[in-house]
Amino acid sequence: MSEPRQRIESPSITVSSPNGTVPGPTTSPTTTDLSHHYGTDTRKLVAEFTTVHAGSTDIELACALVRTAGQLALAIREGGGLDVDYKTSVSDVVTEADRAAETFVAEALVALRPDDGLLGEEGAARDSVSGRTWVIDPVDGTYNFTSGSDYFCSALALVDGPPSAPSRLHFGAVHRPTHDTTHLGGAEIPTTVNGRAVGNLDDASCAEVSLATYIHPTFLAEDSVRDAWLAVSTRFATLRMLGAGSVDLSSVAEGKLGVWTQHSVADWDWLPGRGLVEGAGGACRKIEAGGKIWCVAGNPRAVEEIAAIWS
Repeated sequence: MSEPRQRIESPSITVSSPNGTVPGPTTSPTTTDLSHHYGTDTRKLVAEFTTVHAGSTDIELACALVRTAGQLALAIREGGGLDVDYKTSVSDVVTEADRAAETFVAEALVALRPDDGLLGEEGAARDSVSGRTWVIDPVDGTYNFTSGSDYFCSALALVDGPPSAPSRLHFGAVHRPTHDTTHLGGAEIPTTVNGRAVGNLDDASCAEVSLATYIHPTFLAEDSVRDAWLAVSTRFATLRMLGAGSVDLSSVAEGKLGVWTQHSVADWDWLPGRGLVEGAGGACRKIEAGGKIWCVAGNPRAVEEIAAIWS
C-alpha cells in the first residue's frame, strides 16, 4: 500500500483578488488531490474551505465556490465509474458528482452565509432570512459531463427576492473546470474571465451572429413550439446547440456566441449566465411565444429583433 499523500493546504482553495475587487486566476487543488482526499464525502473539504473563506466577500466566495465545486466534480469523473441516474429522459441525468458538488456548495453557504437562502438543481433548498438567495447548479451540462465532454461547468447566482422573479440579480459566477476559467459578472459588475474584463457587446443583427440554444427533440413535434422556434432560428447566420446553458451564456458574454434562447428554463440554468451577459452590456429578457416562456440573452439589437418577431 502506498504511503498517505500529504494533506493539501488551505491556500489551494483560496481565491486571489489582484485588484482588490475582481477575483482573478487562482491555484486550484488538482483533481487528483480532490479525488484522493475527499472523494464524494465533502465534510473535510467544507471544513477547510469555510476556515479559509470566513472573511471573504460575496464575490470572492462565489468564485471560490464554483471553482472548487467544478474541480471536485471533474475529480470524481476522472476517478472513473460514474453512476448515472435518469430524471425525466435519457438526456436528463444526475451523477454522484453533481450531488457531491452541490452538497459542498450548500454546506459551505450554510456555514458562511447562514441567513441566506439556497436553491439548487439537485434539491438543496433553504428559506431566506436575509432576503438573499444563492441559486446553484453544481454541474451544468451533465449529459456532456457523463459523455466525457469538456463542455460543462459549475454555476451560481446571488439574488434578492424570489429566484423566479428576483428584485435584484447581484451577479453570476461560472467555472469551466477543464479550461480553468471563471466568469464573473452582473448588471453592476463588469464581466470578467479570470479577472480580465471582456468589454461590452457590440450591437449586431440576428443575421450577423450565431444563435445558441437547447431545445429537446420531443418539443419539435409540438406545432406551436416548432413554429416559434423556426420563426427565430431561421434569421441567424448559423446555429449552435452545445448542451450547457451557463457555458453558452458565458460565451455570449464574451462575444463568442451571438444570442442564446431556450424555453422553460430553470432558475439555475438562467440566472448565473444572465448576470454575465448583463455585465457585458447585453440584454436579457423572458418572452412568451408558442405557449412557452423563452429566455433570450445577447446584444441588445438582436434581442430586440427576437422580441419583435415574437410580439
